[in-house]
Amino acid sequence: MNTLVTGGAGFIGSHLIDELLAMGNEIIVLDNYSTGQSKNLDHIEGEIQVIDCDISKQGQWQDSFQNIEYVFHLAALADIVPSIEDPISYYKSNVNGTLNVIEACRKHNISKIVYSASSSCYGIPDQYPTKETAGIYPQYPYALTKYLGEQLLMHWCQVYDLTSLSLRLFNVYGPRSRTSGTYGAVFGVFLAQKLAGKPFTVVGDGNQTRDFTFVSDVVKAIIAAAESDISGEVINIGSDNTYSVNRLVELLGGEVVYIPKRPGEPECTWADITKARRLLNWQPSITLQEGVGILLDNIDFWRDAPVWDEESIDRATKKWFEYLS
Repeated sequence: MNTLVTGGAGFIGSHLIDELLAMGNEIIVLDNYSTGQSKNLDHIEGEIQVIDCDISKQGQWQDSFQNIEYVFHLAALADIVPSIEDPISYYKSNVNGTLNVIEACRKHNISKIVYSASSSCYGIPDQYPTKETAGIYPQYPYALTKYLGEQLLMHWCQVYDLTSLSLRLFNVYGPRSRTSGTYGAVFGVFLAQKLAGKPFTVVGDGNQTRDFTFVSDVVKAIIAAAESDISGEVINIGSDNTYSVNRLVELLGGEVVYIPKRPGEPECTWADITKARRLLNWQPSITLQEGVGILLDNIDFWRDAPVWDEESIDRATKKWFEYLS
């Protein structure tokens, strides 16, 4: 199949490309490396076509959708604090960018587009495990813009018969997860701290739980979505469990310091994946213990990642407390 992956140099995108290549697909990657890294694709250089472009702006990159069968749309600006500080950039990337992608899909009659949405749209959920029918309460611009992108996709599916699925991903982790200078994903923070021999900075009392979902399970879900005959659906993708942050640091091994709890963060994230099982015949397989073991085996990836401590986190999250408290 001819496939196109936006955000293919990113964490999830690069793992998806590895699997698509193993299946014999021809692949075009669109990325501007705003959050992705070229090194994520170095091991497959020459096997894929990479186009450096900004999807938030219309351009010649949209011509690359010609003769494409499947589009996997993962390109987005991520992380909470930068979205609070610069909501316009997030809107351009995550909303305008998605509009430009789905219009290119419509113009070139692609067979299906699979959108990587975010479980952050649920905000502080009103039910656990959280079903797709739960209330939508975005707490910050990143969550809102990802949800708006999903709504565009579903509307284009309804009005223009664009064959599409949206997968709401829960707390994805694994090798190649982001190591940017932005304070963000917990695994990148903790693994850099472990390498540096520094204590883990645990938010609140550490009893809050997260639906940590391993990247290989997510990739299988994305491919199952593309291969299915389902369209116009929003589907949760999670681990079928929820784990405390204290349990995570116990598995990682090391000292802990506790930092103030942040507003707008739920006590629990936990996906109800009944719909994914039923419609996609998909089931996660990697436990947190297994996933952490894989990360520790690949920990050198985070050797150049920023090492955060209480003071630097306090400075980095100042706007978080200012706007969301």
